[in-house]
Parts: sequence; C-alpha cells; structure tokens
Amino acid sequence: MEVYHTLTIERDGALALVTLNRPNVLNALNAQMIGELYRAFSELDDDDEARVVILTGAGERAFAAGADIGELNGLPDAVAATGLMRRGQGLTLAIERMRTPVIAAVNGFALGGGCELAMACDIRIASERAKFGQPEVGLGLMPGYGGTQRTARLTGRGMAMYLCLSGEMIDAQEAYRAGLVQKVVPADVLLDETKRIAGQIAAKAPLAVEATKRAIASGISLSIEAGLELEALAFGSLIGTADFAEGTTAFLEKRQARFTGS
Repeated sequence: MEVYHTLTIERDGALALVTLNRPNVLNALNAQMIGELYRAFSELDDDDEARVVILTGAGERAFAAGADIGELNGLPDAVAATGLMRRGQGLTLAIERMRTPVIAAVNGFALGGGCELAMACDIRIASERAKFGQPEVGLGLMPGYGGTQRTARLTGRGMAMYLCLSGEMIDAQEAYRAGLVQKVVPADVLLDETKRIAGQIAAKAPLAVEATKRAIASGISLSIEAGLELEALAFGSLIGTADFAEGTTAFLEKRQARFTGS
C-alpha cells in the first residue's frame, strides 16, 4: 500500500475505508488529493480482497467542502483550468467504474467538488448534520467534476437547475427527498451504519455484486430493451460460476453461503 499525505486507508477484512484527511481546510480537494485518491482507488480496484469501499472525511465538520479555492485562484488560463477539471472528472469516472461498490459516508459539508465526489459513489449515507450544494456560480465558476451531469441524473433536471444555478445548500433530509442520498442517520452512528450496509454487500457473491453494479450503471443510459438485454447476458454469465453453485446449494441446505468470488 502506498504512503498517502492527504488521505488514509484502513482495511477491515473485505471492507476498505478511505478517509479524506485535510480537516484543517474542511478536506478541500486540491490537486495532490485528487492524484492520491486516483491512485488509492486504482489500487483498491486491483485488490481482490476488497469487496466494498467506504469514502468519508476526517473530522466532524466536512466530508469535503469543495475544491481548494486558493489553488483555483492561481490557475493561469483556461487550458490549465480545463486540465484540472478533467483530472477531477477522471477521478469521479474511476470511482463510478470500480468493480466493487463504493459508499459515501457524508459526515458534514459536501459542497462543490465534495458533492461531486459523493455523487460518483454508488450509495450515499448522510449524517443528520450533512449539507449538500454546488456553490460554484457564486465564485464566477460552474461545477466541473461532474456536478451538472450527475445531479441531473440523480435528482432530475429541475433539482439540478435549482442546486447548480442558485448555489443554495440543502440539508440531509432535503437531499434524501430529492434522491441525492439513500439514508440519513444520526451523526454518532454514521460510520457504524455505513459499515453495516457495506458488510451486507461484502457478504454477498462478489461476481454477482459486480455484475449487478455494472448492469445498473451501464443500463441507465440505454433504452429499456438494450438494458434488459444487458441484464440477461450478465445473468447468464453468472450461471457457470462457483459462487452460483455455492449460493444455491447453501440455500437448499439452509446454511450460510461461503462465497469465494469465482
């Protein structure tokens, strides 16, 4: 495992916990953190022992309160700005394309790039204290790590326009009602509840989990007919696996399945 300066990685069996670790600046995303996150997720994607990844922020105040404004203010021209945004977009795409599910445990502010980072995860669990928003227009900018695209896909066109054009923050309950997060829990149990959900996923057949994630992520942009065909082919590919034999046998024998990911 690499040495990281802006984040930490902890392992607990099949679970990997990635923590953004710049609490003194509310875990603001600078170029170094983006690069380290990209390397960390690439490493975890290659790790067959990692079955679920949890992403959270250090401290009680923020998941990630956006991009590093000082770094943005120092950008010399449009070419440099576009390059920086493409690196951030590359990270969010890498998270979306992980073979394993990624769960965001949002413990405070998730603004701008922080909100975009959370939206790239497969599931979002929020603390009651969490706040979400895309405030970039107030800085003379716009969302650049996927905010205009993923907000619309997750919440619909109207909510995306509201968040991205007004820059207004919403609380965890409103984010839940909008479909931006899947569950809201008290702050003191956020990580425990996220680990519980991650553990449920990790206990399932890894190849089936991977195929299901891929079918949902890829099929959502297809016609229903093409999506159903994708689903059928993915279903068929699982029939010859050892995990399918183990899962069905364990069910018939009324015992806990022991999946190996093969």
